[in-house]
Amino acid sequence: MNVLDIKQPSDIKVLSIPELEKLAKDIRSFLVESIAQTGGHLSSNLGIVELTLAMHYVFQSPSDKFIYDVGHQSYIHKILTGRAKEFSKLRQYQGISGFQKRKESEHDSWEAGHSSTALSAALGFAVARDLNKEDYQVLPVVGDGSLASGMSFEALNEIGSEKRKMVIVFNDNEMSISKNVGAMSQTFTKLRSSKRYTGFKHGLQEFLSSNSAGQNVLEGLRDLKNNIKHTVVDASFFDDFGLDYIGPIDGHNLHELIRVFEVVKKHDGPIVVHVITQKGKGYLPAQLDDTGAWHGVGKFDVASGKMLSTKPIDHKDWSSIMSDGLLRLAKENEDIVALTPAMMAGSKLQGFYETYPERFFDCGIAEEHAVTFAAALAAAGKRPFISIYSSFLQRAYDQMNHDIARMNLPVVVSVDRAGLVGEDGETHHGLFDIAMFRNVPNLVLSQPKDAKEAHDLLYSAFLHQKPWLIRIPRGSVADNQDPFTAIEIGSWSKWQASDAVDAFILTYGPDVDNCIQKAKLEKLNIAVINARFFKPLDTAMLQQILTSSKPVVIYETDMKAGGLSSAVLEYANDYNIDANIVRLGIDDHFVCHGNTQVLRQVEHIDLDSCFMELKKVLTCD
Repeated sequence: MNVLDIKQPSDIKVLSIPELEKLAKDIRSFLVESIAQTGGHLSSNLGIVELTLAMHYVFQSPSDKFIYDVGHQSYIHKILTGRAKEFSKLRQYQGISGFQKRKESEHDSWEAGHSSTALSAALGFAVARDLNKEDYQVLPVVGDGSLASGMSFEALNEIGSEKRKMVIVFNDNEMSISKNVGAMSQTFTKLRSSKRYTGFKHGLQEFLSSNSAGQNVLEGLRDLKNNIKHTVVDASFFDDFGLDYIGPIDGHNLHELIRVFEVVKKHDGPIVVHVITQKGKGYLPAQLDDTGAWHGVGKFDVASGKMLSTKPIDHKDWSSIMSDGLLRLAKENEDIVALTPAMMAGSKLQGFYETYPERFFDCGIAEEHAVTFAAALAAAGKRPFISIYSSFLQRAYDQMNHDIARMNLPVVVSVDRAGLVGEDGETHHGLFDIAMFRNVPNLVLSQPKDAKEAHDLLYSAFLHQKPWLIRIPRGSVADNQDPFTAIEIGSWSKWQASDAVDAFILTYGPDVDNCIQKAKLEKLNIAVINARFFKPLDTAMLQQILTSSKPVVIYETDMKAGGLSSAVLEYANDYNIDANIVRLGIDDHFVCHGNTQVLRQVEHIDLDSCFMELKKVLTCD
């Protein structure tokens, strides 16, 4: 069967096991070739090919609800539901999403980009089904990294209490993005390393024995005489939640997967199917990777496995810039410790871990815990640095507010991937953190324009006993290893073409230097303000600007509501200043996926749009 010819899941139901195995190989080849051209989540999808085929072979989408935790491993699901021909525009503007998307297909019943929502969502679907007296299956697919998250535990607690019929597919590959950590990871290691078995609670043994297919599963998955004691010990994790269990099962054995799914779909109540898969299977560079480098990739050469990076040779990722600065500071201050919620690779903290392993803590997919952990470290006299993607920091708002800011604890937070992030879309854009935290007392909220300023803000944050957030965007910047210079809290900087300028641009981040260069190129008599602090504002400079009678263009690339321009308007209102202010930013909607520069143009927050507005006010003035 040609991958491109698949229109719906029923197309594969006529295939034999050997034909399905051939299709699995073809899908892997299709994924590697396609993602090499567009970028995307590769390893997680290569590892789930047979599992997804077996699920669609046995169950009936869209009536049965397939819920992929996080959702970045849903590419095979998309292929089997007729979207293979659209993969040439995967994650591109107006192309298909890299995640499940409800508006994209009736087969996408749930969408997510954050971990650990699938079990809660599954319970919601199961309860609604039963209240409506409907009859369909609910199948959350949850990884071992996600299952160790607090939200998953909360959901398991109620699932065990409600006893609603669902098949929880536990996709165990020992990885989230990087290697999983913590005691739960050790528990799952015991499960996967034991001999095969099944759970026997609530008559499951009798049920499996009642038909020939079930009897075969029993014979294949247990040695009751020798392993019943071992079974009870190892399965106790799920048993304690009141869940029946079957596994572990080879996640790349289609015959075995199909047999098990045929049995468990008739099971009454929640049951866990424990499936062992290999992340990156079928493509050697991804299969051998244990760092997370092949989790989400850009374009690459299939034959060599070499990434086709266009990053200038003197540039580094913003994450690496922060990590380099942290290492320089940690060498002089042994109280500095680093934390991350399962993002060591993404936040480029491997170097810190290798240099100071006893001062580094990977908290797993648990943002709330990580932030409160950091707060207590600070309360005990340590100087914690925690790196969290902006989109994921949303999950720890209460902990930032209640546990760090309220107690005024000196935690330094690197808000990674702030602003538009591009192809991952709505769930990953870091557009809300300014508005989230600008109204929280005690916090300092800042963003550097370049690598030098990033290091200086980091240095300054550790000089003060205050909670301090430093936003950094996705992408790269020219490296800088100059000595640290302290920056006064709340201070802005200014570049101006002359002593008497005709207008002001207030902006932040890399757009500061972009605006300066464009102003010079076009010989405009303006001033560009580096508003590197959102909280507190540089009120002295702001007062001068707003009372100058010159037009002010506030150029921000995040949400306008609650952002820099909101702060400026609040100040102008409070001090009864009548100023000519033009605001550029993102309006009240979620931004779709696509190339960042394309999205900037669509949202009218690209550099050309900024200068078009500037020239309008200059002409009117």
